[in-house]
Amino acid sequence: MPPPRLGIVAGGGDLPRRLVAACQAQGRAVFVLAIEGQCDAQDFAAVPHDRVRLGAPGRAMRLLHDAGVVEVVLAGRVRRPSLAALQPDWRLLRFLAGQGGRLGSDDRLVKAIIQAVEEEGFRVVGAGDILGELVATAGQLGRYAPTARDAEDVARGLQIAGAIGRLDIGHAVIVQHGIVLGIEAAEGTDGLIRRCAALRVDRAGGVLVKVGKVAQDPRADPPVIGSETVRLAAETGLSGIAIEAGGTLVVDRATAIAAADTAGLFLVAVEAPG
Repeated sequence: MPPPRLGIVAGGGDLPRRLVAACQAQGRAVFVLAIEGQCDAQDFAAVPHDRVRLGAPGRAMRLLHDAGVVEVVLAGRVRRPSLAALQPDWRLLRFLAGQGGRLGSDDRLVKAIIQAVEEEGFRVVGAGDILGELVATAGQLGRYAPTARDAEDVARGLQIAGAIGRLDIGHAVIVQHGIVLGIEAAEGTDGLIRRCAALRVDRAGGVLVKVGKVAQDPRADPPVIGSETVRLAAETGLSGIAIEAGGTLVVDRATAIAAADTAGLFLVAVEAPG
């Protein structure tokens, strides 16, 4: 029996396209719901697709039902707009009323979205359930290993990243010589790297550490890196990147590893403390 039709609610980045390619390779039926302003619906022209406003979850549910979707995956970056820009439909207004008129924190919002999707009869799955080969396993991914000083910075980064994750702030932190140069907030990981470029105590060095949030639902908003993150890390003089084993997706693994090796950066997957 073939797997059920997958609905991909697509934000920005390469992850939704990777999911489409995986479904095509598996012969699995797929339907893409592209969120307006977050991604280009034309990227999914080869498969059944439609577009929807972020503020119109009622229409989104109808489109998924009409397409015969059984399982749903939430994939890609979504920039949070203001409430005025959302132009909420009745369903979102009802949701906001239950939230005291606020969208709430990222984790709380994601959990509420998953609950609403499941109440519609869909089964929510994680991107890692479909793209298991992209989930980083523990160990050294490229040619280079962290130095003893780098390893100390990674340990410090894991401590800080765990703390900001518990506070629902972000996934990533940059540490150099034990000094926290910056933590990821609304700008995302690539924005964090750019922001910290001028903050290093030396011209080069420092590590990017990226892990999942402790309280987040693993089916949504997983930590993701790719070759662009590696390129930025090299361009701004970082020594390397440490990601969470078993939880971080490397969307273009071969290219990312090759970029790290070319730049002389270490790229490792480590176990995050509980």
